[in-house]
Amino acid sequence: MGAKTTTDGATGSRWLTLEGLLPVAIAALIFAWLAQAIPAVGAGEVVRYSWDWVPSLGIALSFLIDGLSLTFGLLITGIGALVFLYASKYMQGHAHLARFMLFLVLFMASMLGLVLADNLLTLFVFWELTTITSYLLIGFDHATAKARRSALQALLLTGTGGLALLAGFILIGTVTGTFELSEIRAQGDVLQEHALYLPILILVLAGAFTKSAQFPFHFWLPNAMAAPTPVSAYLHSATMVKAGVYLMARMHPNLGGTEIWLWTLTIFGAFTAVFASFMALKQTDLKQSLAYTTLMALGTLTLFLASDIGYAITAAMTFLIVHSLYKATLFLVVGVIDHETGTRDVDRLGGLARAMPVTAFAAAIAALSMSGIPPFIGFISKEIKYAAALGVESEPVFVIGAVLLANALMLAVAAVVAFSPFWRNKHLAAELSPHEGPWQMLMGPVILATLGAIFGVFPSLLAASLVNPGVAAILGPEAEPAKLKLWAGVNLPLILSIVTIALGIAIYIYSRPMRAALQAMGERLVNFDRGWDRVLDGLKWLAAWQTDLIQSGVLRRYLFITFLTLLIGIGGTIIAKDALSVTVAWPDLLLKHWVVVALIVAGAMLTLTTSSRIAAIAGLGAVGIGVALIFIIFGAPDVAITQLLVETLVVVLFGVAALKLPRLDDSGRKTHRPLDALLAVGVGAIVTVVLLMVTAGPLDRRLTTYFEETSWPEAFGRNIVNVILVDFRALDTFGEIAVVVIAALGAYALLKGRKQDDPR
Repeated sequence: MGAKTTTDGATGSRWLTLEGLLPVAIAALIFAWLAQAIPAVGAGEVVRYSWDWVPSLGIALSFLIDGLSLTFGLLITGIGALVFLYASKYMQGHAHLARFMLFLVLFMASMLGLVLADNLLTLFVFWELTTITSYLLIGFDHATAKARRSALQALLLTGTGGLALLAGFILIGTVTGTFELSEIRAQGDVLQEHALYLPILILVLAGAFTKSAQFPFHFWLPNAMAAPTPVSAYLHSATMVKAGVYLMARMHPNLGGTEIWLWTLTIFGAFTAVFASFMALKQTDLKQSLAYTTLMALGTLTLFLASDIGYAITAAMTFLIVHSLYKATLFLVVGVIDHETGTRDVDRLGGLARAMPVTAFAAAIAALSMSGIPPFIGFISKEIKYAAALGVESEPVFVIGAVLLANALMLAVAAVVAFSPFWRNKHLAAELSPHEGPWQMLMGPVILATLGAIFGVFPSLLAASLVNPGVAAILGPEAEPAKLKLWAGVNLPLILSIVTIALGIAIYIYSRPMRAALQAMGERLVNFDRGWDRVLDGLKWLAAWQTDLIQSGVLRRYLFITFLTLLIGIGGTIIAKDALSVTVAWPDLLLKHWVVVALIVAGAMLTLTTSSRIAAIAGLGAVGIGVALIFIIFGAPDVAITQLLVETLVVVLFGVAALKLPRLDDSGRKTHRPLDALLAVGVGAIVTVVLLMVTAGPLDRRLTTYFEETSWPEAFGRNIVNVILVDFRALDTFGEIAVVVIAALGAYALLKGRKQDDPR
């Protein structure tokens, strides 16, 4: 249901406030600033700005304006300004209007930073910001479970793809030695010829496919319709879902041109386009229909970005702009219908043209462009797409078939969205009390629809300013883009256009029975949305099982898992890296040495076998005394004294505390002892091996020499160990003391909290 407009004078001018006008002004000013670069970029210039961010890691805040980024930037800010104006009226009277507009501006800024970034890591930061801001916008109506679920789904799916993308960017930086896109572009085929090309391609496409909702990651995009209509219009036409398309276009010079690039993008793009077109015809909710047509457009753009011929890239750039214009228009029109009638159900709508003539006009112009009817820019775009499909070297019949079927279905959906609600015989129009929307909500659809008509009559304006520079940015300045013409003569693309129109009209005529058939068929097909729920349920079960296993509340189990992880981690690494290199030179041990060894072994065995805590701590104390004797034997009496004092203090304190603790084996069973002993032997062995490996190599004495030379002159202390603890590492020592104090307080609280009448 739409958000009805309040009519009192106080709220009627709410859109004139700062929260209504400031976002519009920001977007309009950025649009004007970017528009100034059109002549320079059209002449082949590239504008670049850069500031050091993290120089040690090669990360810079660098931004680049070329034909590709300028096209996206103008769409983001131009459509953004109109959507912001629309939203200020659509959301009028909402308690959180200011927050909503803030989210929209942040969303625009994130997307703008993404398309202008010249540094891969900078691009990734803005990439993730679009994920976060879209999460806030999709879940804006957080009181509803549907909005929360849809927002979380979009966040998790695109966020996971973002992690894959980050890994791909790191590999690209490793291979090329730079994160600057302009420098990577200059290296040519370095990535394609490298052994890591396939992992890089998979990771980058994983990020692009999840963001641009390519099959099988498509299901989050229709669910994002839980967002308010201004968000849907902006997200689908110019922002987030186009981010993956932008990434593929930007990486085309370095990752494109290979067989795996060609076939991956062709197959996934073609399947997504056709599948989404059928799904769009199946819907009765106008927003859902438009959502699936966005999937069709994204699949088509991916399909043509697979190729490296001028016609294909021209088709992609032209359709990118065409889709943005008509999709934003139709979403805003649907928002007006919902806002003024309270429904988006196409079966309930009809005969609205008389009550809403301006809305009907904008819808008709956008739908004609979407359908590829002359003289609109959509017709020229469709001609270029067919010409590009005919020029594809690999499987042109497959590409032509996919494009033709998707275009015909789009014509039928355009008629359902723009013809049925306005021109079909009245259904419940009178009951819905329709009326024309306010001018703030009509300006965007009218301007965008009119631009589609103007560019259709004067396609050279679009070609010279945006399309041709965009093609040059992708394929290089030597590329030959296709010419945009309203009339290119009688040729095969024109014949295919006529076939498309005829087929689309036939599909529209039989749309109701086809919709029923598709709905019946859909019940038997795999439902990826429900599959997502099962995946989340599985993850929750795994988390619960893991928590029960690891977070058991038994300290012994915690210690066991910790040391087992240590053993597997260190031992497994040594084996995997084939790094085991130990040379044992047994020294001549004296009787006193053997006595110390016997004392340590006896103390350890007592600790392992006793059931008394007092005996166990005494055994550990014996081990500590043995270690102190080793310090004395090898000339470190100060360390030995410290060790003896600590051991004595621990034994005394633990002896006092043990009076309030339960028995060591409360159940009386000792079944875990053999396993504990085995783990202890393993950890001891691996630590011994590591120590032997470390001492076998040359000793790096740089730190030792530094402390020897500076302890007295700078810290005025002759005991180097004490100087290190008190002066050079004073903060570390302070932190250790704080940890000990906190642990002591925790232990005291636990002991104090035991019931006095506890028989144990």
